[in-house]
Amino acid sequence: MPYFTKLLLLIFCLVLLVESRKHRRRRWTSHLDVQRASHIFKRNQDLTKARKGKTEQLLRIDEHDFSMRPAFGGPAIPVGVDVQVESLDSISEVDMDFTMTLYLRHYWKDERLSFPSTNNKSMTFDGRLVKKIWVPDVFFVHSKRSFIHDTTTDNIMLRVFPDGHVLYSMRVTVTAMCNMDFSRFPLDSQTCSLELESYAYTDEDLMLYWKNGNESLKTDEKISLSQFLIQKFHTTSRLAFYSSTGWYNRLYINFTLRRHIFFFLLQTYFPATLMVMLSWVSFWIDRRAVPARVSLGITTVLTMSTIITGVNASMPRVSYIKAVDIYLWVSFVFVFLSVLEYAAVNYLTTVQERKERKLRERFSCSCGIPHSKTMMLDGNYSESDANSLAGYTRNQMVPEEEKPEKVVVHLAMSNESNSSRKRGLKGHVGLRIIQNTHAIDKYSRLIFPGTYIVFNLIYWSVFS
Repeated sequence: MPYFTKLLLLIFCLVLLVESRKHRRRRWTSHLDVQRASHIFKRNQDLTKARKGKTEQLLRIDEHDFSMRPAFGGPAIPVGVDVQVESLDSISEVDMDFTMTLYLRHYWKDERLSFPSTNNKSMTFDGRLVKKIWVPDVFFVHSKRSFIHDTTTDNIMLRVFPDGHVLYSMRVTVTAMCNMDFSRFPLDSQTCSLELESYAYTDEDLMLYWKNGNESLKTDEKISLSQFLIQKFHTTSRLAFYSSTGWYNRLYINFTLRRHIFFFLLQTYFPATLMVMLSWVSFWIDRRAVPARVSLGITTVLTMSTIITGVNASMPRVSYIKAVDIYLWVSFVFVFLSVLEYAAVNYLTTVQERKERKLRERFSCSCGIPHSKTMMLDGNYSESDANSLAGYTRNQMVPEEEKPEKVVVHLAMSNESNSSRKRGLKGHVGLRIIQNTHAIDKYSRLIFPGTYIVFNLIYWSVFS
C-alpha cells in the first residue's frame, strides 16, 4: 500500500511539471508575438491615425478664410473644366428634356492649400473636406432636376497637390431642357446642350474655360439610345449677360441626335399606306353591293383616325404641322375621298335609273304602241327620241295597218341619229361619266393610286 501511494504522488508531480512548462511556453510565444507586432507597427505606422488634426494643420485650413475665393481682390481665378459623359439616359419629346449622367471635374489653384512634400505626392480626400474649403459654385443652366450620387457614399473626390493645385470631381445626373423642332418629325435631327455657369462669380472674379479645348469632353463608347443615333459631341463657350448682375462665363456641352426612322416606318407609315390601299378595294366591288362598300370605307376611315390619335398622343402639343401629320392627313383624305367616290357612284346610279323609269312611262303613254312592242323596243331609244315621239297625237300617227312598219322606221332613224350624236360627244368625258356610272370606278382605279404614288415621291424627296 505505501508503494502504491508513492507511485500516485510521482505521477501527479510529473503532470504538474509538464503543465507548468506548457504554460511558460505559451506565455513566451505570446510575448514574442506582441514584440513582433509592435516591431511591424513601428515599421509601418498608420499615417491616417489622428489624420484629421494633422491634415488641417498640414493644409492650414484654420489659418485662412475659405469663404472667399483664392486671390480675392486680384484678377479672376481660372477654373478649368472637363467632363466625361457616362450615359445619356433618356430623351423626352413630350417634356422636351434629356437626362444625362456625367463626371464633372474642376481644376484650379489655391495657394492656401499648398503644403510641403518631399516626394511631391498629392493627397486625396472625400466629400467631407469639400465643406471646409472653397470650391467653384458651378451650376447647370436650364436644369430641371439634378443630384450627386450618394451610393454608397457621396461620389465626390478632392485631390490636393503640394503646389496648391486642386482637382475636384463629382458624379452627377442632370435633367435639362432641350428646345426641339418637330417640323420634320420623325425624319428630324435634334441638337441639345448642357450649359455650365458660375452662379455668384462674374467673369471679373472667376473665369470658366474648357481645360483641354474640345478634348475636354469624353464619352463612353457604349452610349446608345433606342430612338436616336448620337452623331457627335462638341464643346463651346461664350459670355452670358444678366441685366442685374453682369457677365458670366458659360460652357456648353452640345450633342446632335438623329432619329431612327425604321420604328416609325413599321408603326405609322406602313399601316397608313395599307389603309389607303385597302380603301381602293371598293373600286372593284359591284356598285350594287352597298353594305360591303360602305362598311369597308367606314372601317378604313376609323382606322386612320386611330393611327393619327396614337401618334399625336406621344407628341407635345405644338402649334405647327409636323412631317408625319402631312403624311397621315393626306392619307386620311385619300381614304375619305374613296368613301365620297362611292357616294357619287350610288347617287348618279339612282338618278339615271329614275330618268330611265320616267322615260319608259312617257313612251308607253304617248306612242300608243302595244306593251309588247314597247318592251321589245325598250333600250333602243334616247331621251331626245322619246321626247320627239311624245309630241305625236293619235291623229298624226299612221293608220293602224301601217303603224308597225313606220314606227320601226322612225325608231331606226332615231337610233341612227342617236348613234351619230354619241360619236360626236365621244371625247366629252363628263357626259360619259353621267351616262355610264361605271366609268367613275374605272377612272378611280387609275387616278387614286397614281396620285398617291406621286405624293409619296414628293414627300420622301422633300423630308428624307
